[in-house]
Amino acid sequence: MNQRKLYKTIESFDSKKFDTTQDLLAHVVRQLVDNDRIEIRGGRVWKLNQQKTAYELTAQFGMMEKIKPHFFVRVDDYRMFKLLPKHRTMVANETNAYLRSKGILKYSATGVGDLVKVNGTELYPYVLSFNTDLNHEQVAPTLNIISLAVTSMLQSRSIEKKRAQLQKDLDKARLIQQSILPEHELRFHNYEIFGVSVADRIVGGDFFDYVLSDDGDRVGIAIGDAASKGISAAVQALYVSGALRMGAGFETKISTLIRKINSLVHRTFTDERFLTLFYAELIDDKQGLCVYVNAGHSSPMVYRSKNDAVELLDATGNIIGPFEDQIYRSEGVMIDKGDILLLYTDGVSEAMDESGNQYTERRMIEKLTSMKKKHPQEIARLLLEDVQKFNAKSKYSDDKTIVVIKRVK
Repeated sequence: MNQRKLYKTIESFDSKKFDTTQDLLAHVVRQLVDNDRIEIRGGRVWKLNQQKTAYELTAQFGMMEKIKPHFFVRVDDYRMFKLLPKHRTMVANETNAYLRSKGILKYSATGVGDLVKVNGTELYPYVLSFNTDLNHEQVAPTLNIISLAVTSMLQSRSIEKKRAQLQKDLDKARLIQQSILPEHELRFHNYEIFGVSVADRIVGGDFFDYVLSDDGDRVGIAIGDAASKGISAAVQALYVSGALRMGAGFETKISTLIRKINSLVHRTFTDERFLTLFYAELIDDKQGLCVYVNAGHSSPMVYRSKNDAVELLDATGNIIGPFEDQIYRSEGVMIDKGDILLLYTDGVSEAMDESGNQYTERRMIEKLTSMKKKHPQEIARLLLEDVQKFNAKSKYSDDKTIVVIKRVK
């Protein structure tokens, strides 16, 4: 049979679904034995047993006397097993007395699968052996094609299995992250709040959270951005979010809370795994006091309804993680009726278009000012839509998180 045609024939065997690799290999050997165009009278599948350092028979087909089930041959007693990784295919006279008693006087064998190391020796995880009257020069090319095709099938199955498992893990991670993120909308006394987070990948390093006090008279609002991406960033974001929730329950000063979180992150993560964090607390009062700490985060914007101007709340401390024993200063800002506090991550302000131009804080200020009469949910939605359109054709994108806080009375 033409070698390319043989390769494609073997590849077609994988169109069926098999529960185990042994089932697949048994099917391949059976098809090869039954194929009239391939001069093979019998075939067997041998599986490496690493604990015994031996190959165990798992399947046999053809016009040969049957070998007892689970028969195995030790690697040290069979020189061929150690030579196969070098030659891939071998033809030799049978030396095992039991196998010779079954009429197997000569065999052709080929290794399949990725090599594994057992006691310092590289071995194939599976060996396919055949009975044929062809000599080595005649049969070796055919068996080499069989080895290549079957090994490729096994590698594809392994990749698919890992991909499916990774997808399951990512789905679980996404569900965990979504379960920890709060409901988008929160009404707190004189304030209406709406937050949204869009991950650039399946999971992201951005997060926001609302932490209500037990008596309902105080709420903490956090927004954070882990420096890395994907799973590692999501893990760090979840870690900090959980620490904030636990720490806020002790009703300590927020500057002390952020300092302790910085110490935890410094001890837990490597220096390059830092994050930025903005944490603010609102209370149920008429004055509208908002106390906050900005740990290296993008400067939140305060829209002032009285003069149609926007203020920025700059950093009051360093980023979280790399630097131990940091001091974080808390500051206060008054939020009057009609004022809007906009929190965001740099995936919003630094979003790029296809030419590499950034969205910029200036464009955000213009957008926020134009939407001053709208509900927080609509402000967040329209701003995010505008950024997404701006960023749509860019090769680079990042997680994007927006939290809008508006004092309505």
